[in-house]
Amino acid sequence: MGQKLKGEVLTITYQEAIDFLLPKHYSGRIPSISVAFGWFIDNDLKAVCTFGKPASPSLCKGVCGEQWSENVYELNRLCRVDNLNDQLSAFVSACLRRLRAKDWVIVSYADTEMDHNGYIYQACNFIYTGKTLARTDKYTEGNKHSRHYDKDSSNTLRKLRSSKHRYIYFATFDKKLKKIWSHALNYSIEPYPKGINSTYELGTYLQPTIVDNGGANETN
Repeated sequence: MGQKLKGEVLTITYQEAIDFLLPKHYSGRIPSISVAFGWFIDNDLKAVCTFGKPASPSLCKGVCGEQWSENVYELNRLCRVDNLNDQLSAFVSACLRRLRAKDWVIVSYADTEMDHNGYIYQACNFIYTGKTLARTDKYTEGNKHSRHYDKDSSNTLRKLRSSKHRYIYFATFDKKLKKIWSHALNYSIEPYPKGINSTYELGTYLQPTIVDNGGANETN
């Protein structure tokens, strides 16, 4: 990437990560966080990157098979302050280096609904494995993740989940293990997508598209 990282990258607490992310990130939701890193410049927290276990067991099994599902984690949030002009890819690369001792298969997504192509992941040498299919999830009160859905609820609404670019990174020092994962990968490797990236105003949350049983669409 060629850019020297300013400041320092430190592990931060769950609460520090949430306090930074919630007022800024477009999802407006708290993710599962196993590890969180902060990028500090002149002692000011400028960016946060978090990693956590995906809520879906099928997602974990789908990357490299059931044998390696416990190793699958997601880079699930990346957010910065408005006035940061330095490249986030240098920060993400520093985070990935710190995770190699964990032997993690890291998956992350770039949201097509937000006009994101995943250029940061491309700069960090992630593998690109194509786009997920658009689908619907059970809608929960307050737009929480569908894992919080009450199966006894009479709520029949569903929300649209947009198609996303899927990226994978093998975080390990073990070259043999990396080769094993490469052979076990269940997705074909595709050329990096290109296009115009859009940015969003920090603190502006993405509003879900809700689908009712009658097939009518409405925005919540």
